[in-house]
Amino acid sequence: MDPSFAWTLPGTCRPKWGVSVVQQKADAEPDGRLADLDEPALVDACLAGQPGAFDLIVERHRRHVYQLCYRFAGNHEDASDLSQDVFVRAFRGLKTFRRQSSLATWLYRIGVNVCLSRVSTKKPATEELEERQHVDTASDSPVDRLLKMERAACVRAAIAQLPRRQRATLILRIYHEMSHQQIAEVLGSSVGAVKANFFHALANLKKQIGGERS
Repeated sequence: MDPSFAWTLPGTCRPKWGVSVVQQKADAEPDGRLADLDEPALVDACLAGQPGAFDLIVERHRRHVYQLCYRFAGNHEDASDLSQDVFVRAFRGLKTFRRQSSLATWLYRIGVNVCLSRVSTKKPATEELEERQHVDTASDSPVDRLLKMERAACVRAAIAQLPRRQRATLILRIYHEMSHQQIAEVLGSSVGAVKANFFHALANLKKQIGGERS
């Protein structure tokens, strides 16, 4: 599910990363002690121009960022592009990271903003591979597998039609299993607003899916 891509940005850290983290030789060898640093120290290392510091940030968070982007885009190619954009923005904006939340929360916030601004509300081009990954081929008949794939595609298409905040709330709550408090931190809203958005998202989702089946 993780197609590789690699690219380089100008700057002190000169990161080279990808969804599968394609390692390339940098101008200087990364300090082997980077892997032992916690996130605040790793951020400091990147801001100080330590080679390989931002690569390690990407390696630690690439999977969750990619999964978030995939849930919005519905296909691997767009998810890769969105993930790249998220980390580009994170790299360029790292000096503005105020550390009032965790680095993961900050990256989720960037990811949601990127996805909401670039992914339209049209039905996503869902890839068959993703549907098969959720199918128990050992126990289901071909007909059952087909029905499961159709239901999954139907739900994903319905989620894509939700209002922006409801869509983001639903994806973070259902697919990333975040608490209401965590979602509030990512979206910059109150817990009450998150609960309301989630309630309305479920109601709208049920209405859309029910309408398509009737």
